[in-house]
Amino acid sequence: MSHWIIAPVVLPAMVAPFIVLAARYHIGIQRAFSVAGVLALIAVALGLALQVADGSVVLYQLGDWAAPFGIVLVGDRLSTLMVLLTAVLALFVLLYAIGSGWDDRGRHFHALFQFQLMGIMGAFLTGDLFNMFVFFEVLLIASYGLMIHAGGNARLRAGVQYVLFNLIGSTLFLFALGSIYAETGTLNMADLANRVALIGPEDTVGIRVAAVLLLLVFAIKAALVPLHFWLPSSYAEAPAPIAALFAIMTKVGAYAIIRVYTLIFPPELSVTQGLHDVWLQPAALLSVAVGMIGVLAAKRLDRMVAFSVIGSMGMVMIAISLFTPEGIAAALYYIVHSTLAGATLFLISDLVRTGRGNLELTPQPAIAGNALTAALFFAGAIAMAGLPPLSGFIGKLLVLQASYSSDLMVWIWVVVLGSSLISIVGFARAGSILFWKAHSVTPTDDAPTRPAALSYVAVGGLVTLLIAHTVFAGQMHGYSTKMAAQLFGPEPYIFTVLDTPGKLSKPSKEEH
Repeated sequence: MSHWIIAPVVLPAMVAPFIVLAARYHIGIQRAFSVAGVLALIAVALGLALQVADGSVVLYQLGDWAAPFGIVLVGDRLSTLMVLLTAVLALFVLLYAIGSGWDDRGRHFHALFQFQLMGIMGAFLTGDLFNMFVFFEVLLIASYGLMIHAGGNARLRAGVQYVLFNLIGSTLFLFALGSIYAETGTLNMADLANRVALIGPEDTVGIRVAAVLLLLVFAIKAALVPLHFWLPSSYAEAPAPIAALFAIMTKVGAYAIIRVYTLIFPPELSVTQGLHDVWLQPAALLSVAVGMIGVLAAKRLDRMVAFSVIGSMGMVMIAISLFTPEGIAAALYYIVHSTLAGATLFLISDLVRTGRGNLELTPQPAIAGNALTAALFFAGAIAMAGLPPLSGFIGKLLVLQASYSSDLMVWIWVVVLGSSLISIVGFARAGSILFWKAHSVTPTDDAPTRPAALSYVAVGGLVTLLIAHTVFAGQMHGYSTKMAAQLFGPEPYIFTVLDTPGKLSKPSKEEH
């Protein structure tokens, strides 16, 4: 049993109360411990990712109680990649919050930030559906506190809307868990994989209802159309560093769908036949279309970026809805890309706000640091729109290539290519208004505020990661392919958790 796997959950859970109790009135100490905690998280996450890179699965049993009776944390290629991605993203978001002074505009920013990381890490590592619900609630509570950080009526209204929608999701989650437990007597995911596979065709009603409810819950978390209404206002009104961190939040929903619907309800299972392609795929196509039309129609930069996140999640869900190894591999590659691109654009929007005082897409005098901010916006827009040479272009090619096996292949190609054109026009329009037309507007007497150097360092770091994700696209897609093979061959996962052979398919040769 590996004890390191619980560190990503325990570490922020220890740093947060220390900040509250011992450094409440010392912002410098809070910053030091918060950054140190995130750096330690990166080191632990990198170690875990290297440990499971060969396809092994690591297990931690809380209190040394064996599954399915005890609480377990499980690390495989997918969960450790998501933990590493979250930790790296958190570092640059935290640096930006410190450089811009966002962390000092309200109380308990760093403590809530650490609790947020605790919830996200736990959701990725848990091997139990009930504890996934628990970690969802932890990150929901922390995210609400972060969303209303620094106050304001608009931010409070958006926060209330965010909480209400997610509480609906939490209620549905509890209903689903109750149905699953009533049908199977367990909530451990590995144990469920065995028990659900043994349910006869005549007893599938209850478990099918539970599968549909879970899909609805995770679709709300992933902001999938028509369950996306909470996201534009919530992300646009949140402080920019928080919105950037929230770029990983929608991926929690995508991760949960991948995990649950490859391990517990795999595509070949008769209980859930038709659930993936009949409902999930059309909703994903609508998400791409709605998101990119929102990019074109937005009148504020922050709302434009929020709609681009909806569109990028639609792209991820198109690949996931194929439920083939090729589709899941493409989705995993695109998840990394869209997380980095979305976070980059949210931070750039705050650079624009700092330089010009607002985010209205109307011609105004040139902002402070115009050239550097424009260059970063240009890179982020190319990445999000999916233009070459950055990773968004490669990700979309992988999604289109994986769609050959789908009955909706023609629709996928039409929506993806059409929405890409719309997003290019939308981002070009925004860039033209913000940076080019600004030179034709007479400057005012008020000297614009130049963003801090550390803010540019944080955004530049995320852009550098996007470039690295492009340069090493072959290696990243190769690793994503191995992750997909491990997901579709879950017997080692089940055996590690339960110490008994799984009832599902054997791992493929590629897994080794």
